Amino acid sequence: MVEGRKILGDPAAIKQQFPIFSEYPELVYLDNAATTQRPQQVINRINNFHQQENATIRRGVYQLSARATQEFEAARSTVANFFKAPQDDCIAFTQGATESVNIVARSIIKEKLKPGDNIVVSLMEHHANFVPWQMLSQATSTELRVVPITESGDLDLDKLNSLIDSRTAVVAIVHISNTLGTINPIKVITQMAHAKEVPILIDAAQSATLYPINLTELDCDFLVCSAHKMFGPFGVGVLYVHPRYHRQVQPYNYGGGIIRSVKVEGTEFLPYPHLLEAGTPNVAGVIGLAEAIRVIKKFDRESLVKQLHKLTQIARQKLADIEGLSLVGNPTLSSSIISFSLAGMHPHDVASFLNEDHIAVRAGQHCTQPLLDYLGWPATVRVSLSIYNNLQDVDRLADSLREMKDFLI
Repeated sequence: MVEGRKILGDPAAIKQQFPIFSEYPELVYLDNAATTQRPQQVINRINNFHQQENATIRRGVYQLSARATQEFEAARSTVANFFKAPQDDCIAFTQGATESVNIVARSIIKEKLKPGDNIVVSLMEHHANFVPWQMLSQATSTELRVVPITESGDLDLDKLNSLIDSRTAVVAIVHISNTLGTINPIKVITQMAHAKEVPILIDAAQSATLYPINLTELDCDFLVCSAHKMFGPFGVGVLYVHPRYHRQVQPYNYGGGIIRSVKVEGTEFLPYPHLLEAGTPNVAGVIGLAEAIRVIKKFDRESLVKQLHKLTQIARQKLADIEGLSLVGNPTLSSSIISFSLAGMHPHDVASFLNEDHIAVRAGQHCTQPLLDYLGWPATVRVSLSIYNNLQDVDRLADSLREMKDFLI
C-alpha cells in the first residue's frame, strides 16, 4: 500500500495536518497558486532546528555546525531524489523560483548571447519567467520571441517550433500556467528545443508539488520551483542545472561560502552548486523544504491529482452556471487553477466580498499582465485548489458569489 493512502479521498483528514485550519475553522483557502499552507510536520521540523540545531553551515568544526551542514546537504539529496535528478549536485538552493530564473539568465545564458540571437518565452509566463528574459534581451541587443496561445488557452506548439532556430539561446516555458491552469507538454517542448540544440528552462512552480517530474527522463537543462508552493517555507527556491552546464555557471552573488581560494591577485570559486550559495543560506528553510517533500511523498500523488481534477471540473461547472460570470480560458489539459470575471464588479471587489465570508481568493493580474492584455481582461479573480479543499469549499464559493451578485448587481 502506498504510504498515506489511508487518507486519500478525505480532504478533511488531510486538512487536520495543517494547523491554520484549526486556528480558522471557517477559512476556505483557495489561493494555493500563490502559496500553499504548511503542515504541522513542517512547522515542527523548522521550529526544532531553531530550538535545538541552530548553527551556520560548512565553516564550523563544532558539533552543531557539523549537524546543520549534514542536514543541509541531506536536504539537497532529498530534493534531487524527489525530482529524480541524475546527481545530487544538480540542485542549488536559492531564495525562490524568481531568483532561480534570474540566475540562469544572468549567470549562464548572458555569457553566450551575441547580437542577433533570440530568447523564446510564452505569452502565459509569470512575470518571474518573462521580465528577466525581457531585460536580458534589451541589455544584449537580442530578440525576445513570445509564443502566442490559442483561443482556448493552450500554447501554440506549431508557432513555438517555428520560433526556435539556430540563433535561439534558450527557451523558457512554464509547466502550468498560474492564471489559466494550462498544463503544457514539457516533454514534447523539451524534445522540440533539443532537436534544434537549444537549452530549455522549465518553470515548475505550479507543478512541482503534485505532478511527478523525472528530470533524468525529461532531460531539460534547467528547472526552477519554490518551497512555499510545496507546503514548505518562504524564502527557499530550487534551481536544477543539468550536469552539461555545471562548468558554465558563474557566481550570482559574491561572498563567503563559495570560495576555494582568495588572493590579492584574484579569487577561485567552488564548483556548482556551491558557487551559487554565497553568504549564510536559509538553513532552516532548506531543511523545512526537505520535510515538506517527506510529507508530499506520503501521498499517492496520481490519485490526488485525479481527485483535484474532478473537484476542479465541478467548480468550473458551478461557476459557469452563475449568470454574468465568465471563465477565462478552457485549456485542453488544465490543473486546479480557475480564473473568472463577474460582470459589473471589479475583481478586487469580488475578492473583498468573498473575504467577508472567510473565502480567500486572488484578484488582479496574477503577475501575467501580457497574457491578460492579450485576452482583453484588465484583471480576474483566481481560484486555486489544493489537497485540503473539498466539495463544501466549492459550494461555499458558488453560494457566496450568488449572494454577492443578488446583493450588489
